[in-house]
Amino acid sequence: MILLPAIDLLDGKVVRLTQGRRDEVTVYSEDPVEIAKRWKAQGATWLHVVDLNGAFDGSYVNLPLAEQIIRQVDVNVELSGGIRSKETLARGLAVGAKRVVLGTMACEDPAFVQEAADRHGSKIAVAIDARAGQVVSRGWTSATNLTPGQLVRSLLMLGVELFICTDVSRDGTLQGPNLALMAQAFDAGARQLIASGGVSTMQDLQQLQTLEARGLIGAIVGKALYEGAIDLKEALESLGSG
Repeated sequence: MILLPAIDLLDGKVVRLTQGRRDEVTVYSEDPVEIAKRWKAQGATWLHVVDLNGAFDGSYVNLPLAEQIIRQVDVNVELSGGIRSKETLARGLAVGAKRVVLGTMACEDPAFVQEAADRHGSKIAVAIDARAGQVVSRGWTSATNLTPGQLVRSLLMLGVELFICTDVSRDGTLQGPNLALMAQAFDAGARQLIASGGVSTMQDLQQLQTLEARGLIGAIVGKALYEGAIDLKEALESLGSG
């Protein structure tokens, strides 16, 4: 199980939000590259870099910062947030992202997702962001009528192979991951999954690791790292992962 430290960018700073709310922001650094180097030094092989401006407003405006991370830090970078056009997707891959995550477009433009999956294969993942059993989009501000299982099933038919499941109500709260949400995705047919939201302890990570047999390949960890609740190097050694 790979651990992906999250680097959430808002107005050029590294931040964490509580439950995705823009008005509940904690700034952890004004130097995203330094943060990326820190996680790399502790053993990270992947980083989950999110443009929160893009998630809310629809354009990956922090791409230059993401590009700096990619160029200056020898680590695989997964880009997320506001990737809603062919141009933005192409730019993300052009600067060296190993994977890009589509979210809103999975709910609003299945043809876009299918074309991306057909063209880029394993470089495409789709976010399954849910609150109270319903999928949300547009920076988690817009509710949909879809359940996580319904969205997974429809995306599998479009050729999507990897899903990132987040319980929005737990994100940034350190309340533990929503294992039931992961189970819904697996029950719907998902074979590769990355867990996100609420991870707060080594016990949480060990619980998630039990899902590896079903296809869990990674976990995104954010606030727990920044608050010191989880030591990345120790976690990687304990899990035997990278």
